[in-house]
Amino acid sequence: KKSFSSGLTAMEKKLAEYKCNTNEAIQLKLVRFPEDLEDDNTTFNPEYSHQVFGDDEIAFGYKGLKILLYYIAGNLSTLFRIEYTSKVNEKFDCVEADDVESKIREIIPPGFCTNTDDFVSLLEKEVNFKPFGMLLHTYSVHNEEAGEDITYQIYKADMTCPGFREYHERLQTFLMWFIETASFIDVDDERWNYFLVFEKYNKDGATLFATVGYMTVYNYYVYPDKTRPRVSQMLILPPFQGEGHGAQLLETVHRYYMSSPTVLDITAEDPSENYVKLRDFVLVKLCQDLLCFSPGKLMQGFSQEMVTEAQQKLKINKQHTRRVYEILRLRATDMGDAEQSRSYRLDIKRRLIGPYKKKQRELAKMRRCLRPEELMNQLNQIDLNMQHEQLEESFQQLISDYRRVLERVAQA
Repeated sequence: KKSFSSGLTAMEKKLAEYKCNTNEAIQLKLVRFPEDLEDDNTTFNPEYSHQVFGDDEIAFGYKGLKILLYYIAGNLSTLFRIEYTSKVNEKFDCVEADDVESKIREIIPPGFCTNTDDFVSLLEKEVNFKPFGMLLHTYSVHNEEAGEDITYQIYKADMTCPGFREYHERLQTFLMWFIETASFIDVDDERWNYFLVFEKYNKDGATLFATVGYMTVYNYYVYPDKTRPRVSQMLILPPFQGEGHGAQLLETVHRYYMSSPTVLDITAEDPSENYVKLRDFVLVKLCQDLLCFSPGKLMQGFSQEMVTEAQQKLKINKQHTRRVYEILRLRATDMGDAEQSRSYRLDIKRRLIGPYKKKQRELAKMRRCLRPEELMNQLNQIDLNMQHEQLEESFQQLISDYRRVLERVAQA
Protein backbone atom coordinates (compact mmCIF):
# COMPACT_ATOMS: atom_id res chain seq x y z
CA LYS A 1 0.00 0.00 0.00
CA LYS A 2 2.70 2.43 1.08
CA SER A 3 4.93 2.01 -1.98
CA PHE A 4 1.94 2.64 -4.30
CA SER A 5 1.15 6.01 -2.72
CA SER A 6 4.76 7.19 -2.77
CA GLY A 7 5.00 6.04 -6.39
CA LEU A 8 2.04 8.21 -7.21
CA THR A 9 3.63 11.31 -5.72
CA ALA A 10 6.79 10.70 -7.72
CA MET A 11 4.64 10.44 -10.85
CA GLU A 12 2.76 13.57 -9.85
CA LYS A 13 6.01 15.40 -9.31
CA LYS A 14 7.17 14.38 -12.76
CA LEU A 15 3.92 15.49 -14.33
CA ALA A 16 4.02 18.82 -12.49
CA GLU A 17 7.17 19.65 -14.45
CA TYR A 18 5.00 19.58 -17.56
CA LYS A 19 2.69 22.39 -16.50
CA CYS A 20 3.17 25.84 -18.02
CA ASN A 21 1.50 29.10 -17.10
CA THR A 22 -0.14 30.20 -20.36
CA ASN A 23 0.12 33.94 -19.55
CA GLU A 24 3.90 33.48 -19.54
CA ALA A 25 4.04 30.99 -22.42
CA ILE A 26 2.17 33.25 -24.85
CA GLN A 27 4.56 35.80 -26.34
CA LEU A 28 3.06 38.63 -28.33
CA LYS A 29 4.87 41.09 -30.59
CA LEU A 30 4.01 43.97 -32.89
CA VAL A 31 6.76 43.88 -35.47
CA ARG A 32 8.02 46.86 -37.49
CA PHE A 33 11.58 45.82 -38.35
CA PRO A 34 13.11 42.34 -38.85
CA GLU A 35 15.35 42.89 -35.82
CA ASP A 36 12.23 43.17 -33.58
CA LEU A 37 11.89 39.39 -33.92
CA GLU A 38 15.05 38.81 -31.87
CA ASP A 39 14.52 41.70 -29.45
CA ASP A 40 13.02 40.65 -26.11
CA ASN A 41 12.05 44.26 -25.36
CA THR A 42 9.35 44.13 -28.03
CA THR A 43 7.68 41.07 -26.47
CA PHE A 44 4.64 41.41 -24.24
CA ASN A 45 2.38 38.86 -22.53
CA PRO A 46 -1.37 38.48 -22.03
CA GLU A 47 -3.08 39.69 -18.88
CA TYR A 48 -5.62 36.88 -19.24
CA SER A 49 -5.68 33.55 -21.01
CA HIS A 50 -8.51 31.85 -19.12
CA GLN A 51 -10.94 32.24 -21.99
CA VAL A 52 -8.74 30.02 -24.14
CA PHE A 53 -6.96 27.81 -21.58
CA GLY A 54 -9.42 27.55 -18.66
CA ASP A 55 -9.54 29.20 -15.27
CA ASP A 56 -6.20 28.00 -13.97
CA GLU A 57 -4.44 29.37 -17.11
CA ILE A 58 -2.25 26.27 -17.45
CA ALA A 59 -1.21 24.23 -20.45
CA PHE A 60 -0.27 20.68 -19.58
CA GLY A 61 2.17 18.39 -21.38
CA TYR A 62 5.15 20.59 -22.28
CA LYS A 63 8.40 21.77 -20.79
CA GLY A 64 9.63 25.21 -21.83
CA LEU A 65 6.46 25.94 -23.79
CA LYS A 66 6.46 29.08 -25.94
CA ILE A 67 3.41 30.10 -27.93
CA LEU A 68 4.59 32.75 -30.37
CA LEU A 69 1.98 35.12 -31.76
CA TYR A 70 3.76 37.83 -33.71
CA TYR A 71 1.86 40.50 -35.64
CA ILE A 72 3.09 42.91 -38.30
CA ALA A 73 2.57 46.30 -36.67
CA GLY A 74 0.04 47.77 -39.11
CA ASN A 75 -1.73 45.12 -41.10
CA LEU A 76 -1.50 42.58 -38.25
CA SER A 77 -0.50 39.68 -40.51
CA THR A 78 0.27 36.90 -38.07
CA LEU A 79 3.06 34.46 -37.32
CA PHE A 80 1.95 31.57 -35.09
CA ARG A 81 4.43 28.99 -33.80
CA ILE A 82 4.71 26.64 -30.86
CA GLU A 83 8.10 25.77 -29.38
CA TYR A 84 9.00 23.52 -26.42
CA THR A 85 11.97 21.59 -25.08
CA SER A 86 10.06 18.36 -24.44
CA LYS A 87 6.55 16.94 -24.65
CA VAL A 88 4.91 14.56 -22.20
CA ASN A 89 3.68 11.74 -24.43
CA GLU A 90 7.17 11.00 -25.62
CA LYS A 91 7.82 9.66 -22.09
CA PHE A 92 4.51 8.66 -20.50
CA ASP A 93 1.86 6.42 -22.04
CA CYS A 94 -0.96 7.22 -19.68
CA VAL A 95 -1.29 10.99 -20.19
CA GLU A 96 -1.72 13.21 -23.19
CA ALA A 97 -0.51 16.75 -23.79
CA ASP A 98 -3.08 19.53 -24.28
CA ASP A 99 -3.75 20.37 -27.89
CA VAL A 100 -2.47 23.94 -27.60
CA GLU A 101 -2.45 24.53 -31.33
CA SER A 102 -6.15 23.87 -31.90
CA LYS A 103 -7.05 26.12 -28.94
CA ILE A 104 -5.18 29.04 -30.51
CA ARG A 105 -6.52 28.24 -33.99
CA GLU A 106 -10.03 28.67 -32.63
CA ILE A 107 -9.44 32.36 -32.01
CA ILE A 108 -6.98 33.44 -34.72
CA PRO A 109 -8.24 33.62 -38.30
CA PRO A 110 -6.75 31.28 -40.93
CA GLY A 111 -4.04 32.53 -43.29
CA PHE A 112 -1.28 32.99 -40.70
CA CYS A 113 2.41 32.21 -41.32
CA THR A 114 4.07 29.33 -39.54
CA ASN A 115 7.67 30.18 -40.38
CA THR A 116 9.74 33.29 -39.88
CA ASP A 117 10.94 33.67 -43.48
CA ASP A 118 7.39 33.98 -44.84
CA PHE A 119 6.62 36.48 -42.10
CA VAL A 120 9.68 38.63 -42.88
CA SER A 121 8.81 38.69 -46.58
CA LEU A 122 5.30 39.91 -45.66
CA LEU A 123 6.95 42.59 -43.54
CA GLU A 124 8.51 44.07 -46.69
CA LYS A 125 5.02 44.64 -48.17
CA GLU A 126 3.89 46.52 -45.08
CA VAL A 127 4.80 49.84 -46.75
CA ASN A 128 1.57 49.44 -48.78
CA PHE A 129 -0.65 49.28 -45.70
CA LYS A 130 -2.87 52.32 -45.16
CA PRO A 131 -5.46 52.95 -42.41
CA PHE A 132 -9.10 52.10 -43.16
CA GLY A 133 -11.98 54.53 -43.41
CA MET A 134 -12.27 58.22 -42.71
CA LEU A 135 -9.72 60.32 -40.80
CA LEU A 136 -11.36 61.98 -37.77
CA HIS A 137 -8.51 63.35 -35.69
CA THR A 138 -4.73 63.81 -35.68
CA TYR A 139 -2.67 64.47 -32.55
CA SER A 140 0.92 64.14 -31.42
CA VAL A 141 2.57 62.91 -28.24
CA HIS A 142 6.09 63.78 -27.15
CA ASN A 143 8.15 60.61 -26.78
CA GLU A 144 10.97 60.89 -24.24
CA GLU A 145 12.92 57.89 -25.55
CA ALA A 146 12.87 59.03 -29.17
CA GLY A 147 13.26 62.66 -28.13
CA GLU A 148 10.62 63.75 -30.65
CA ASP A 149 6.90 64.16 -31.22
CA ILE A 150 5.10 61.14 -32.63
CA THR A 151 1.97 61.60 -34.72
CA TYR A 152 -1.19 59.54 -34.23
CA GLN A 153 -4.40 59.43 -36.21
CA ILE A 154 -7.91 58.20 -35.43
CA TYR A 155 -10.11 56.76 -38.21
CA LYS A 156 -13.69 55.61 -38.41
CA ALA A 157 -14.05 52.44 -40.47
CA ASP A 158 -16.79 50.03 -41.49
CA MET A 159 -17.09 46.65 -43.16
CA THR A 160 -17.39 48.18 -46.64
CA CYS A 161 -13.70 49.26 -46.51
CA PRO A 162 -11.71 46.77 -48.65
CA GLY A 163 -9.70 44.41 -46.44
CA PHE A 164 -11.16 45.74 -43.20
CA ARG A 165 -13.18 42.63 -42.36
CA GLU A 166 -10.07 40.42 -42.42
CA TYR A 167 -8.00 43.01 -40.56
CA HIS A 168 -10.65 43.29 -37.85
CA GLU A 169 -10.63 39.50 -37.40
CA ARG A 170 -6.93 39.67 -36.62
CA LEU A 171 -7.29 42.74 -34.41
CA GLN A 172 -10.06 41.33 -32.22
CA THR A 173 -7.93 38.34 -31.17
CA PHE A 174 -6.14 40.75 -28.79
CA LEU A 175 -9.39 41.15 -26.82
CA MET A 176 -9.05 37.57 -25.56
CA TRP A 177 -5.72 38.39 -23.91
CA PHE A 178 -6.52 41.82 -22.46
CA ILE A 179 -10.24 42.01 -21.66
CA GLU A 180 -11.43 39.72 -18.91
CA THR A 181 -14.82 38.87 -20.43
CA ALA A 182 -14.22 39.48 -24.12
CA SER A 183 -16.43 38.24 -26.91
CA PHE A 184 -16.23 38.54 -30.67
CA ILE A 185 -18.96 40.63 -32.29
CA ASP A 186 -21.30 39.92 -35.18
CA VAL A 187 -19.67 41.99 -37.91
CA ASP A 188 -22.58 41.45 -40.31
CA ASP A 189 -24.74 43.68 -38.12
CA GLU A 190 -24.42 47.08 -39.78
CA ARG A 191 -25.07 49.01 -36.58
CA TRP A 192 -21.47 48.57 -35.45
CA ASN A 193 -19.06 51.48 -35.79
CA TYR A 194 -15.31 50.95 -35.57
CA PHE A 195 -12.83 53.61 -34.45
CA LEU A 196 -9.13 52.88 -34.91
CA VAL A 197 -5.95 54.54 -33.64
CA PHE A 198 -2.73 54.41 -35.71
CA GLU A 199 0.79 55.68 -35.18
CA LYS A 200 2.73 57.12 -38.10
CA TYR A 201 6.35 55.97 -38.22
CA ASN A 202 9.25 56.11 -40.66
CA LYS A 203 11.06 53.20 -42.24
CA ASP A 204 13.70 53.68 -44.94
CA GLY A 205 12.33 57.11 -45.80
CA ALA A 206 8.71 55.94 -46.16
CA THR A 207 5.77 56.69 -43.83
CA LEU A 208 4.12 53.60 -42.36
CA PHE A 209 1.20 53.08 -39.99
CA ALA A 210 1.14 50.93 -36.85
CA THR A 211 -2.03 49.78 -35.05
CA VAL A 212 -2.33 51.31 -31.58
CA GLY A 213 -5.85 50.36 -30.49
CA TYR A 214 -9.53 50.57 -31.26
CA MET A 215 -13.09 50.89 -30.02
CA THR A 216 -16.33 49.29 -31.17
CA VAL A 217 -19.62 51.12 -30.68
CA TYR A 218 -23.11 49.72 -31.25
CA ASN A 219 -25.89 52.05 -32.38
CA TYR A 220 -29.06 51.15 -30.51
CA TYR A 221 -32.29 52.30 -32.09
CA VAL A 222 -34.47 54.60 -29.99
CA TYR A 223 -38.08 55.18 -31.03
CA PRO A 224 -38.98 56.94 -33.30
CA ASP A 225 -35.91 58.24 -35.14
CA LYS A 226 -32.90 58.41 -32.80
CA THR A 227 -29.95 56.23 -31.85
CA ARG A 228 -28.08 55.68 -28.60
CA PRO A 229 -24.48 54.58 -29.32
CA ARG A 230 -23.12 52.17 -26.73
CA VAL A 231 -19.39 51.65 -26.30
CA SER A 232 -18.82 47.92 -26.38
CA GLN A 233 -15.10 47.19 -26.43
CA MET A 234 -12.09 49.39 -26.15
CA LEU A 235 -8.49 48.32 -26.20
CA ILE A 236 -5.22 50.22 -26.39
CA LEU A 237 -2.49 47.63 -27.09
CA PRO A 238 -0.03 47.23 -24.18
CA PRO A 239 3.03 48.83 -25.84
CA PHE A 240 1.00 52.06 -26.13
CA GLN A 241 -0.78 52.07 -22.77
CA GLY A 242 -0.34 54.99 -20.38
CA GLU A 243 0.31 57.53 -23.15
CA GLY A 244 -3.18 59.07 -23.22
CA HIS A 245 -4.49 57.31 -26.36
CA GLY A 246 -7.61 56.03 -24.61
CA ALA A 247 -8.62 59.57 -23.70
CA GLN A 248 -7.94 60.83 -27.24
CA LEU A 249 -10.01 57.98 -28.67
CA LEU A 250 -12.98 58.43 -26.34
CA GLU A 251 -13.03 62.20 -26.82
CA THR A 252 -12.85 61.80 -30.61
CA VAL A 253 -15.75 59.34 -30.55
CA HIS A 254 -17.81 61.76 -28.44
CA ARG A 255 -17.03 64.59 -30.84
CA TYR A 256 -17.98 62.39 -33.80
CA TYR A 257 -21.44 61.67 -32.35
CA MET A 258 -21.89 65.24 -31.07
CA SER A 259 -22.23 66.44 -34.64
CA SER A 260 -25.10 64.03 -35.33
CA PRO A 261 -28.63 65.35 -34.66
CA THR A 262 -30.09 61.82 -34.44
CA VAL A 263 -27.87 60.72 -31.55
CA LEU A 264 -29.44 61.02 -28.07
CA ASP A 265 -26.49 60.20 -25.83
CA ILE A 266 -23.63 57.74 -25.45
CA THR A 267 -23.61 54.86 -22.97
CA ALA A 268 -21.24 51.98 -22.23
CA GLU A 269 -21.73 48.28 -21.79
CA ASP A 270 -20.55 46.87 -18.46
CA PRO A 271 -17.60 49.30 -18.11
CA SER A 272 -14.41 48.30 -16.29
CA GLU A 273 -12.99 50.39 -13.45
CA ASN A 274 -10.27 51.73 -15.73
CA TYR A 275 -12.79 52.73 -18.37
CA VAL A 276 -14.86 54.63 -15.80
CA LYS A 277 -11.75 56.59 -14.71
CA LEU A 278 -10.97 57.38 -18.31
CA ARG A 279 -14.53 58.46 -19.04
CA ASP A 280 -14.65 60.67 -15.92
CA PHE A 281 -11.54 62.47 -17.15
CA VAL A 282 -12.78 62.94 -20.73
CA LEU A 283 -16.28 64.04 -19.76
CA VAL A 284 -15.09 66.49 -17.10
CA LYS A 285 -12.70 67.96 -19.64
CA LEU A 286 -15.54 68.36 -22.15
CA CYS A 287 -18.05 69.73 -19.62
CA GLN A 288 -15.99 72.08 -17.48
CA ASP A 289 -16.67 75.07 -19.75
CA LEU A 290 -20.44 74.61 -20.04
CA LEU A 291 -22.37 77.48 -18.42
CA CYS A 292 -24.52 75.10 -16.37
CA PHE A 293 -21.35 73.92 -14.57
CA SER A 294 -20.19 77.36 -13.42
CA PRO A 295 -19.14 77.36 -9.72
CA GLY A 296 -22.22 79.32 -8.66
CA LYS A 297 -24.56 76.80 -10.27
CA LEU A 298 -22.59 73.81 -8.97
CA MET A 299 -23.12 75.06 -5.41
CA GLN A 300 -26.90 75.12 -5.94
CA GLY A 301 -26.92 71.38 -6.58
CA PHE A 302 -27.55 68.98 -9.46
CA SER A 303 -30.11 70.35 -11.89
CA GLN A 304 -32.20 69.42 -14.92
CA GLU A 305 -30.39 72.23 -16.76
CA MET A 306 -27.12 70.25 -16.43
CA VAL A 307 -28.76 67.09 -17.72
CA THR A 308 -30.26 68.88 -20.72
CA GLU A 309 -27.18 70.89 -21.70
CA ALA A 310 -24.75 67.95 -21.36
CA GLN A 311 -27.05 65.72 -23.39
CA GLN A 312 -27.81 68.22 -26.14
CA LYS A 313 -24.33 69.62 -26.59
CA LEU A 314 -22.08 66.71 -25.69
CA LYS A 315 -24.32 63.59 -25.93
CA ILE A 316 -23.65 62.70 -22.30
CA ASN A 317 -26.34 60.71 -20.48
CA LYS A 318 -27.93 61.63 -17.17
CA GLN A 319 -26.03 59.18 -14.98
CA HIS A 320 -22.64 60.31 -16.33
CA THR A 321 -23.64 63.97 -16.08
CA ARG A 322 -24.32 63.40 -12.39
CA ARG A 323 -20.76 62.12 -11.88
CA VAL A 324 -19.33 65.09 -13.80
CA TYR A 325 -21.34 67.40 -11.56
CA GLU A 326 -19.97 65.71 -8.41
CA ILE A 327 -16.38 65.96 -9.63
CA LEU A 328 -16.66 69.61 -10.72
CA ARG A 329 -18.48 70.51 -7.52
CA LEU A 330 -15.63 68.97 -5.52
CA ARG A 331 -13.23 71.26 -7.41
CA ALA A 332 -15.38 74.29 -6.59
CA THR A 333 -15.79 73.32 -2.92
CA ASP A 334 -13.47 74.47 -0.16
CA MET A 335 -13.32 71.20 1.82
CA GLY A 336 -11.59 73.10 4.66
CA ASP A 337 -14.77 75.14 5.15
CA ALA A 338 -17.05 73.20 7.52
CA GLU A 339 -20.29 74.44 5.95
CA GLN A 340 -19.25 73.83 2.31
CA SER A 341 -17.76 70.46 3.10
CA ARG A 342 -20.85 69.31 5.02
CA SER A 343 -23.13 70.39 2.22
CA TYR A 344 -21.02 68.49 -0.35
CA ARG A 345 -20.88 65.36 1.81
CA LEU A 346 -24.67 65.34 2.28
CA ASP A 347 -25.26 65.83 -1.42
CA ILE A 348 -23.14 62.82 -2.37
CA LYS A 349 -24.39 60.61 0.46
CA ARG A 350 -27.98 61.32 -0.49
CA ARG A 351 -27.25 59.77 -3.87
CA LEU A 352 -25.26 56.89 -2.39
CA ILE A 353 -28.02 56.03 0.07
CA GLY A 354 -30.54 55.58 -2.77
CA PRO A 355 -30.05 51.80 -3.06
CA TYR A 356 -30.27 51.40 0.75
CA LYS A 357 -33.51 53.41 0.81
CA LYS A 358 -34.87 51.08 -1.86
CA LYS A 359 -34.03 48.09 0.33
CA GLN A 360 -35.76 49.78 3.24
CA ARG A 361 -38.93 50.20 1.14
CA GLU A 362 -38.79 46.54 0.14
CA LEU A 363 -38.52 45.60 3.83
CA ALA A 364 -41.53 47.72 4.68
CA LYS A 365 -43.47 45.72 2.09
CA MET A 366 -42.23 42.46 3.61
CA ARG A 367 -43.24 43.63 7.06
CA ARG A 368 -46.83 43.55 5.93
CA CYS A 369 -46.67 39.93 4.83
CA LEU A 370 -43.96 38.17 6.89
CA ARG A 371 -44.19 36.45 10.29
CA PRO A 372 -42.24 38.31 13.02
CA GLU A 373 -39.41 35.76 13.28
CA GLU A 374 -38.83 35.83 9.48
CA LEU A 375 -38.77 39.59 9.62
CA MET A 376 -36.08 39.59 12.31
CA ASN A 377 -33.84 37.58 10.00
CA GLN A 378 -34.36 40.08 7.21
CA LEU A 379 -33.71 43.06 9.45
CA ASN A 380 -30.56 41.61 10.94
CA GLN A 381 -29.03 41.61 7.49
CA ILE A 382 -29.30 45.36 7.23
CA ASP A 383 -27.69 46.83 10.28
CA LEU A 384 -27.87 50.60 10.35
CA ASN A 385 -24.37 51.09 11.77
CA MET A 386 -22.98 49.01 8.98
CA GLN A 387 -24.85 51.18 6.51
CA HIS A 388 -23.21 54.29 7.86
CA GLU A 389 -19.79 52.68 7.80
CA GLN A 390 -20.24 51.45 4.23
CA LEU A 391 -21.58 54.81 3.20
CA GLU A 392 -18.58 56.62 4.68
CA GLU A 393 -16.23 54.16 2.99
CA SER A 394 -17.93 54.60 -0.40
CA PHE A 395 -17.79 58.35 0.04
CA GLN A 396 -14.05 58.38 0.84
CA GLN A 397 -13.29 56.05 -2.08
CA LEU A 398 -15.28 58.28 -4.43
CA ILE A 399 -13.53 61.44 -3.24
CA SER A 400 -10.10 59.93 -3.84
CA ASP A 401 -11.15 58.79 -7.35
CA TYR A 402 -12.54 62.26 -8.07
CA ARG A 403 -9.33 63.95 -6.86
CA ARG A 404 -7.32 61.81 -9.25
CA VAL A 405 -9.54 62.86 -12.13
CA LEU A 406 -9.12 66.52 -11.18
CA GLU A 407 -5.33 66.15 -11.01
CA ARG A 408 -5.33 64.72 -14.51
CA VAL A 409 -7.61 67.47 -15.80
CA ALA A 410 -5.33 70.09 -14.23
CA GLN A 411 -2.34 68.63 -16.10
CA ALA A 412 -4.15 68.31 -19.44
